[in-house]
Amino acid sequence: MNQLLLYCRSGFEKECAGEIQDKASQQGVFGFCKLSKDAAFVIFEAYESEALATFYRDYDFTNLIFARQWFLLVDDLLQLNPADRISTVVETALAAELSAFGELRVEYPETNDGKTLSTLARKLTVPLRQSLRKAGVLLQKENSRAAVLHLFMLSGSSAYLGISYPENNSPLENGIMRLKFPADAPSRSTLKLEEAFLQFIPKDEWDTRLTSGMRAVDLGACPGGWTYQLVKRSMMVTAIDNGMMAQSLMDTGQVKHFQVDGFKFSPDKKNVYWLVCDMIEKPQRVGQLVCDWLINEWCQESIFNLKLPMKKRYETVVEVLDMMRQKLDEAGLDVEFQAKHLYHDREEVTVHVRKF
Repeated sequence: MNQLLLYCRSGFEKECAGEIQDKASQQGVFGFCKLSKDAAFVIFEAYESEALATFYRDYDFTNLIFARQWFLLVDDLLQLNPADRISTVVETALAAELSAFGELRVEYPETNDGKTLSTLARKLTVPLRQSLRKAGVLLQKENSRAAVLHLFMLSGSSAYLGISYPENNSPLENGIMRLKFPADAPSRSTLKLEEAFLQFIPKDEWDTRLTSGMRAVDLGACPGGWTYQLVKRSMMVTAIDNGMMAQSLMDTGQVKHFQVDGFKFSPDKKNVYWLVCDMIEKPQRVGQLVCDWLINEWCQESIFNLKLPMKKRYETVVEVLDMMRQKLDEAGLDVEFQAKHLYHDREEVTVHVRKF
């Protein structure tokens, strides 16, 4: 197996390809990418299968920014007979000597054309699972600790078969975190921060890191989509924006609104835990701003968005994060970075930084 398939947002294939080639080459794994515009997936083909297997086993998937899911391909593109798709999949799995898988996922690209396969994927899953269990490819009962078998459908007559491991993949269907928009939220941007909390903060740490009574600052807050998530968690929020906040948030008594420039505001006390920021600004400027807050001890953790340019989007993210790491290191701070192109993001990447 010398090919790796990665899901991404449609339109970000070049960024996903550039990133996987960059990260793999840093680990001594070389190859090339096969991609199509707006296909929502990329295939990385390595020159050495053993080197790719080692990289896939050892490299932490959560460090990838633009990839939603990844798995090793068992074979080239499978041609499926619409009258009997199951036999081809089972025969391919047996020929590759696959066995003892704990889960089957039948998925498809997150594109308009790909979404038309959702009904077929659901209908195919149960009978395919039964046949794979009968053949010994799948365990008789689902096992979350065993390897995952993926069938990634490109059409009703073609698909890729692959393998991933639960300790180093996305547990989500299609690698997507689907959230319901709260009817009382002032804007859909609220889903970005909710997804970021779920992505970056372990659930067993919410009681200490996302708890009531904390103080937070929201730069570029209006109309209050991100403030809404903080208020919902019973935090006291200082909202900074020249625009107007949703009255429903102001009525909670948990929000103070200052109509000032987010780049000129500074807290008068060092009692802020969270800084969040979704301002439409150059990513380099936002990165510097967050560094200033951390260095000045104005916050302990921050989640912020880097708005991406039209070109060199991956390179821009790397440049800004490298700049931030250097500045924080020079200030003697011990920090943890996480970055992800979230499902609810568009032309932006969400970053989390925590100071220890």
